[in-house]
Amino acid sequence: MNILYDSRCIGDKSPFGPVWAGQACRVRVRVPAECGARRVTLTAQDLEVELARQGEDGPYHVFAAAFAPDTPGLYFYKFHIWDKNGDYDLYKAGDGTNIGEGELWQLSVLPADYAPPEGYRGTVYYQIFPDRFYKSGGCDLTGKLTPFSVRPFGRFVPRAKDATDFAGGNMRGVTEKLDYIRGLGVEVIYFNPVVMAWSNHRYDAADYMRLDPMLGTEADFTAMCDAAHARGMRIVLDGVFSHTGSHSIYFDCENRYGGGAVSAGPASKYYKWYDFQEFPKKYTCWWGVDVMPCVNELDPDYMEYILGEEGVVATWLRRGADGFRLDVADELPDAFIAALRRRVKAVKPDGVVIGEVWEDASNKISYSVRRKYFTGGELDGVINYPFRTAIIAFARGEDDGAALAETVMTLAENYPAAALDCTMAVLGTHDTERIGTVLPDRVQRRTAAFLQFALPGSPVIYYGDEAGLTGGRDPMNRKVFPWGKEDKDLQALYRDLAAMKAGHPALRTGDIRFEHAEGGMVRFIRRCPEETVRCQVDSADGTFSVERI
Repeated sequence: MNILYDSRCIGDKSPFGPVWAGQACRVRVRVPAECGARRVTLTAQDLEVELARQGEDGPYHVFAAAFAPDTPGLYFYKFHIWDKNGDYDLYKAGDGTNIGEGELWQLSVLPADYAPPEGYRGTVYYQIFPDRFYKSGGCDLTGKLTPFSVRPFGRFVPRAKDATDFAGGNMRGVTEKLDYIRGLGVEVIYFNPVVMAWSNHRYDAADYMRLDPMLGTEADFTAMCDAAHARGMRIVLDGVFSHTGSHSIYFDCENRYGGGAVSAGPASKYYKWYDFQEFPKKYTCWWGVDVMPCVNELDPDYMEYILGEEGVVATWLRRGADGFRLDVADELPDAFIAALRRRVKAVKPDGVVIGEVWEDASNKISYSVRRKYFTGGELDGVINYPFRTAIIAFARGEDDGAALAETVMTLAENYPAAALDCTMAVLGTHDTERIGTVLPDRVQRRTAAFLQFALPGSPVIYYGDEAGLTGGRDPMNRKVFPWGKEDKDLQALYRDLAAMKAGHPALRTGDIRFEHAEGGMVRFIRRCPEETVRCQVDSADGTFSVERI
């Protein structure tokens, strides 16, 4: 007989998942009576909790305790048991236990005031790569960084490694297509970078305070935001704060502006933003890309420029944005992210901050530092790449359902429920192959899309995925939207799934429990105070269902 403890069973650990600092957490361990156990403790870092004997459960002696950690953080715990044969540690082994070796259980303790915004839980996003979505008229390109070329939008095909090759999509184009976007059931639009930059992807900011001239004017941006808000949609911008562009007003590698870190040297007010090993040619840059010099995010002047009352973040929020998705959050210091979130909430209390994290964000170690995205109350959510990987494997038949269920339940246990609901559930992005290329079969695509919308999180439609766009990695995942050549069946599927998400409160904020996950079919329960639903999908034929129970 095994010693019984399952952290996902509400009888063994309550509540399920994380707790807030000061909130009581109850645990129960059942030890076979034949062991003669006389003492059980829970240990984690400096925490030790004594479990009391509380009667019997069939052939088991029950030990239980309630405790309330006061300090936010991650607690990795095990049990220590004394019985008639001696004493030993009890570890996690899969969904069971093991004596002497195994893994530690994780308990996330959150700041008492941590509360991701309710209005973003389970919402439907639409991601736009601005240069490639839609072009309406022309823009004044007088201030556009050179060199650049603009080719006809409708016939544009991306060219590899050509960062200055533009299709000319702009803000007025987005404004014209807002009814189309809202008609898909979209509630939030997420933009890849829109600030002035040298490249077409704009992850190399040249002037954080300025809209890129090819996208239009500040008035065009504000008008787009106002029109989106009038249709019940919000705007999330990509915040790229781990590096700037080398062609920026701050670094100024070619002395375009004067006063930059390179053009003016140590006398520049921006010089301390950067890390020069051998001025001016050798400096720290993002992943070795010399056109993206890294910044010292905690430099006081940089912090003030980005996060001050009149800084970059506050300025774009006042222009109409509602929140930020933080590029490469793993490379931003915890203190910077925490300060950014405070600024967002100060300007817009219901604003959202999402981080680009590719792994389990609850226990991520980055550059030898355990991150505090949730236990430090820094992020409202992240990008859910673990779900993407698991969904694709299931849709392809590479997993019979068990691995998908394990991935989902691991994050459901480790993430705060509200943060999981705010997490952006992606299938395709500007950094991955398009989902139409990864899953060319319609059955696979239906299976994956249903799970994207039915599982916890906020599903993200990458522009054009719903219209049938395909493409490999950058740059072919950044084609122009195929206006007039859309796949109508796919568009209908996404509209139906968005309506399904919006029509079921349990799919937006409900908890999750799997009833079946094998043989290529998964069935799970989503439950919230308003309703309980049963969801099912069969990867063999792509059939799916949602029913209230």
